[in-house]
Amino acid sequence: MDLDTPYANLPPIPRPNEPIETKRARLAYQARKRGILETDLLLSTFAKIHLPLFTMDQLVEFDRLMDEPDWDIFYWATDKKTLPARWQGSKVLDSLRAHAKNEAKVVLRMPDLVVKAQD
Repeated sequence: MDLDTPYANLPPIPRPNEPIETKRARLAYQARKRGILETDLLLSTFAKIHLPLFTMDQLVEFDRLMDEPDWDIFYWATDKKTLPARWQGSKVLDSLRAHAKNEAKVVLRMPDLVVKAQD
């Protein structure tokens, strides 16, 4: 267990050779279905804008961020908690922090989930 957080953190599930579109779809779902409404709203609106444009390296970094506890992500994104060394200099987290500032004062709402029809 990470001593910097009071939450138990399960190890990430390895996903070798996951296709980029599968990774995008999984991360969009995970960003929306976190369990804490504040984090769901922040991450899902961020994911809707940024995931379609992310490179594989950026998706991998965002995937690592999704393995962090919800409240930590929320507090880091809203500058309520100091970033740990492992996230210092993260361009993905910097983008999330800029998104959280919502300087354009856009009303944010949860994006709709897209369900693909079975063939």
